[in-house]
Formats: sequence, structure tokens, C-alpha cells
Amino acid sequence: MPPLPRPRLPGPGPETLSTLARLLAGGVFAASGWTKVVDVEATVRSVRAYDLLPESLVRVTGTGLPVLELGLAALLLTGLATRLAAAVTALLSLAFLVGVGSAWARGLSIECGCFGNGGFTSNPVPGYVREIALDTVLIGLAAWLLRHPASRFSLDGALRLTTAPTPRSPAQKRVLP
Repeated sequence: MPPLPRPRLPGPGPETLSTLARLLAGGVFAASGWTKVVDVEATVRSVRAYDLLPESLVRVTGTGLPVLELGLAALLLTGLATRLAAAVTALLSLAFLVGVGSAWARGLSIECGCFGNGGFTSNPVPGYVREIALDTVLIGLAAWLLRHPASRFSLDGALRLTTAPTPRSPAQKRVLP
């Protein structure tokens, strides 16, 4: 007797969720990168305020970060090299999370600079909490995309770089002894 097909649960499928994850993360990086690229000097001040890098790397990081974020935004929004973009998104968001957490733990009174306007502030805690939450969400979205890179309206799909997962029959599933 052939096995019965699994009932499909109501709601969006993995491709739809991956599309939403891709667009959300890409939108965040587009907004963040744009606010930094239009005022590179403020971005350099933000990087310097964290007091984590040697001065020789502050300008390079402050100048390169918006370019990296805009590049990630382009990849995510177009759905090109989704797995690679997700991996870089996870690593970059983790670095941001560690940086903000470090600033908070060291008692620095700085604005994140994540969306421009970096520098010192009298009450940084609400900003720290918001940015840690945002970075955590971005890491979650990136983890989803690493597992489920196939999405709707993507260049990966149009170029056949990723395909939608095919359902596995029970006979194809590996059975552990």
C-alpha cells in the first residue's frame, strides 16, 4: 500500500517565507548602507566611537562598511547568490551585535551609528536594545536563508542557481538503525 501524501499545512510555504526574509534583510541593509554612504565622515566617527579597532583601520572600515551593506542589499533584494549573501549577513550582523554589546558592557554612551548619526549620546540604552534586537532578527533571517535559499522573484531562480526543494518520498528518507 503506497504511503499517503502529507497534508499541506495552511500558510505560506518556504519559498514565500524566504522571499520575505530576503526582502526584509535587504531593505534593512539598503537603508543602513544609504544613510552611511551619504555621510561617510559620520560613519567614520561612529566606528571610532566604539573604540574597538586600531586607528589605522577606522577610516577603512567606516568607508568600506556602507559599500558592503549596499552590496549585500543588492544581492538580497535581487535574490542573487542568496546563500553567500545570507552567510555574510549572518557574520556582519553577529559582528554588529558583538560591537553594540561590547559598547554597552563597557559603559560607552554612544549612538549605534547603524542608520547614521553616530557619536555620543546621554542615554544609549534604548538604542543598544533596539540594535541588539535588530541584529538578532537579521541573524535569524540569514539562518533561514542559509537553509532555504530558494525564493520567489529571485535571480538565483531565474538563472537556475537554486531550485525549489522537491518533496522526498518516505522511501528516500534515511532510516537510522
